[in-house]
Amino acid sequence: MQAIRSQGSGGQNVNKVSTAVHLRFDITASSLPEEDKEKLLNLRDNRISKDGVIIIKAQRYNSQIKNKEDALNRLIVIIKRVTVAVNSRKPTKPTKASKMKRLENKAIQSQKKSLRGKVKESS
Repeated sequence: MQAIRSQGSGGQNVNKVSTAVHLRFDITASSLPEEDKEKLLNLRDNRISKDGVIIIKAQRYNSQIKNKEDALNRLIVIIKRVTVAVNSRKPTKPTKASKMKRLENKAIQSQKKSLRGKVKESS
């Protein structure tokens, strides 16, 4: 992590205090498992350089401590996106009770609609 001067508005404070933070995380030199490193390197993210370094610039807050926390949280989000395994959906069939309920509701609906038709006059 490296403290740098923030861009944008902030009055005289901008010219004096280094509140923004540059966080650099080298993927290849990290202690992450090899498969997670590969997934991170294959991510299509502008924050990941060709050398395999994640670069995050945090300057939302006027405090260097808050910007450090923000940068670390954003790094954690990137890493979690890769490390969390997505469970695949197991296709299931509808139960017998749910089929019966659907058919009963269909019959009720059909009856309602048939009653909405023209009334036949009987003589």
